[in-house]
Amino acid sequence: MQLLAATDFSTRSNRAVRQAGLLAQDRDAKLFLVHVADDDQAPEIAKMEIREAERILAEQIKAMPELAGVECRPMVVSGNPFDGILRTAATVEADLIVMGAHRKQFLRDIFVGTTIERVIRTGPFPVLMVNNEAQQRYTKVLAAVDLSEHSANAVHVANATGLTSETPATFLHAFLAPAKGKMFIANIDEPSIDNYVAEMRRSAQDELAAFLVTHNLGQHGWSLRLEEGGAVEVISRVVKEIRPDLLIMGTHGRSGLLKTLIGSVTEEALRSLSVDILSVPPTR
Repeated sequence: MQLLAATDFSTRSNRAVRQAGLLAQDRDAKLFLVHVADDDQAPEIAKMEIREAERILAEQIKAMPELAGVECRPMVVSGNPFDGILRTAATVEADLIVMGAHRKQFLRDIFVGTTIERVIRTGPFPVLMVNNEAQQRYTKVLAAVDLSEHSANAVHVANATGLTSETPATFLHAFLAPAKGKMFIANIDEPSIDNYVAEMRRSAQDELAAFLVTHNLGQHGWSLRLEEGGAVEVISRVVKEIRPDLLIMGTHGRSGLLKTLIGSVTEEALRSLSVDILSVPPTR
């Protein structure tokens, strides 16, 4: 297994490196540590920055307990951060990219996106965003599924990378009761509205069961949770309630200006939730 941890030497990145080290220890994986140096500067300064980055990476490998016994390869590349990370991931054939949550810059995030969002948006690699302190194993996992092939693939990738091994986990699916609002406006009695929502829940439960069977996910014995509401609202509410260690999400193939301005459920989760998130792009 090949892991790639990207670092800009911030506290956020250091958490990601430590988590990547623990994952590598647990899976006997090879770990590549990459730092992307800015190439938009004078050649002499760029060379100095590369040498300094190489020195810091070497010191981290020696000093971090989480990297002890792990086969580590430090790499310093030049370019834009997201492009350098993706180029390096392709070079080493990474199975998983591990990154820290980047500092939010509101206006820039709306129109461009943070580095981790751009890596997820444009690359074919699963990305683990580390928000919290490193831990040997994830002990409480939540997988948000929308019954699409993308969300099924995300769970399979999580299983293949060992992030969910021997871990109690929950499938979370958000369903809508689209006529509920109109029924309130029309002064329909509350028992009738409750019956309608219960019918929508039963239908969603049947669809979820079929989804698990179709995608060979039923054998894991995970618990199921259905919640009424929009996807972002439901995911945020349940994350705050049960406080999982890891949230698994698949991304969709939407791209371009529409995605940049509106954002996806995954991107909203990346920006707003304080939980480690495994984001898995569509299979290409």
